Amino acid sequence: MSMDTNHGNDFNKNTTDRNMNDKSVTAFLLSPRYRIYRHLLLQLVVVLITINVLWYEPLQTVSFGRRLGGCLAYFVSMNMVIYINLYVLVPYFLLKNRWGSYVLMAVITNIAVITFLSVTQGLLFEVILPGKDPNGFATFINAFSGILTIGFVMAGSAAISLFMHWLRYNLRIDELESTTLQSELKFLKNQINPHFLFNMLNNANVLIKRNPEEASKVLFKLEDLLRYQINDSSRERVSLASDIRFLNDYLNLEKIRRDNFQFTMEEHGETDSIWIQPLLFIPFVENAVKHSFDSEHPSYVHVSFKVDNDRLEFRCENSTPEVAVSKGKVGGIGLVNIQRRLGLLYPGRYELKQIENENKYTVILSITL
Repeated sequence: MSMDTNHGNDFNKNTTDRNMNDKSVTAFLLSPRYRIYRHLLLQLVVVLITINVLWYEPLQTVSFGRRLGGCLAYFVSMNMVIYINLYVLVPYFLLKNRWGSYVLMAVITNIAVITFLSVTQGLLFEVILPGKDPNGFATFINAFSGILTIGFVMAGSAAISLFMHWLRYNLRIDELESTTLQSELKFLKNQINPHFLFNMLNNANVLIKRNPEEASKVLFKLEDLLRYQINDSSRERVSLASDIRFLNDYLNLEKIRRDNFQFTMEEHGETDSIWIQPLLFIPFVENAVKHSFDSEHPSYVHVSFKVDNDRLEFRCENSTPEVAVSKGKVGGIGLVNIQRRLGLLYPGRYELKQIENENKYTVILSITL
């Protein structure tokens, strides 16, 4: 029994160690804090590739200064190939599936670097070795060898760049799935709870005696709300129109629960053709409803969606009670998880503004689809 337990502990320990090592390697490859170390490691590899020029046997009769110059020219050439590939060719052509353009630009880069090397080597070596003039076949072999070397360097740097892009993509997918799941679970826990359902059902029960038709509408809206949260919200994407209907049902139920509460829901553009991640806007609307509550004065929430070409603008405005302003409770929306989710879903393609004054609070979210 004890042997099995120890074996299990060793297995868990080894698994933990492997996971920690995997995370360490991934952090070294992707984390901005290790950027300089990655470049230093790359420079070390380039030095190891190019330093053989200093001890190349046919050049031993050449002065050390000229050999060092040839080594530096080779070193600069390799760096040109690697960094042009990493920061220009791969991101602007290869990652955008522009294969033809990538191959063309890679060939042009290869030719330019070979030309640069030929000129520098000619100036440093051949002009001082007049008796060593190679024949045509030797020149061809030398040029072909240089092209292969630079080609392999370019292919290797492209492979490294694609591998790092693949790592970033998978990390983003993992974070997105985790953030989406946490957001959905938190939403379901906070919104569909026994207290909320009790209030809705109690309101419907009162309306059944007073206004059966209105009570039936309440139950239908509650049914739609629950169906969306349980079924549609588990999908990867939903239509913007269905998400708007969900928000409308939610606000209608809140209107039944509260006195002196009004809301508007506006749509501009083709919302049926837009597909988004579910539960993207409800936290903003929920926040607006929560912070607009005023037991003594009328309150409101105004929601609008505007679709213009490939851009979606969501606006949510709510009234703010005087007591909340005086206590300083109305201000930042505090939805850190939502901003994180937006950053994962639409990196560099969204803008979130929060505007506050004495009697209203506005959130404007613009997304490039």
